[in-house]
Amino acid sequence: MKHAFVNTLLQLAAEDESIWLVTGDIGYGVLTPFWERFPGRFVNAGIAEQAMTGLAAGLALEGKTVFVYSIANFPSLRCLEQIRNDCACHSANVKIVSVGAGFAYGAQGMTHHGTEDAAVLRAIPGVTVVTPCDPLEAAAATRAAAAIPGTCYLRLGRGGEPVLHRSTPDLQTGRALQLIGGARVAMFAAGAIAAEALKARAALAEKGLAPAVYSVPFLKPMDAGLIHRAAHQYDLIVTVEEHGILGGLGGAVAERLAEMERHARLLRIGLDGCDSMVGSQAYLRERHGLSAGRIAQRIWEAMKTP
Repeated sequence: MKHAFVNTLLQLAAEDESIWLVTGDIGYGVLTPFWERFPGRFVNAGIAEQAMTGLAAGLALEGKTVFVYSIANFPSLRCLEQIRNDCACHSANVKIVSVGAGFAYGAQGMTHHGTEDAAVLRAIPGVTVVTPCDPLEAAAATRAAAAIPGTCYLRLGRGGEPVLHRSTPDLQTGRALQLIGGARVAMFAAGAIAAEALKARAALAEKGLAPAVYSVPFLKPMDAGLIHRAAHQYDLIVTVEEHGILGGLGGAVAERLAEMERHARLLRIGLDGCDSMVGSQAYLRERHGLSAGRIAQRIWEAMKTP
């Protein structure tokens, strides 16, 4: 996803001289094409993410559209006050790019595990939260973030994620995208974990249960219309996220369902609690029930329970 982001940002910067990129001393190699082509619009703020965000806000208030780029929690949780006070409260055109969502940097430990970031950023008024599921969606999300007025949070995978869409999707703000149709169960997935959701769907289909699978690139604003339709069309709604179940995709869907008089059952699949374990992304996904097999098992058991 990060390569799709950079390639798209290069195109945007060529089209719009107001676009800047600021990094927190990471991205060597990945960001090199940008600083070589647009050295006057690139700043390495060093390992000082709070200053990086304040700098970006200042540039934005002078008419720039500024993308800030760093790993997992560093551009989000570390500089939360600057995001809230300097960016969001002033509707500044700062686009916060977090690369390595969920357990993408699993081997670096919990300091690098981005598992609460979306919930925290979603709680701040004036922040749009975008979680693309594959490189094609990431490219579309980068363009969308540049066009959306105000502060955006763009949550990306580390790289190497499989392509799930057949072509670049028509990404509309606040709208989910159907990856595959189905019946009885609707699976909503946020981010790269959608690949595991599709594998889980294939496993369930062999048993005669074929859920519909949707990518939910916008956690805020949410696709309220889709949730309302799914609540009446399906028996079970399942949210799948490489993130805590509190305040993320599962929380957002639960909020909508709670306002409805009658609706489908809800199963939230994600992290429930803190974990200091270190390991590969695949290992940590399996440990937290986010592998395709564990997801399929949870859904199968839920459908057997009255």
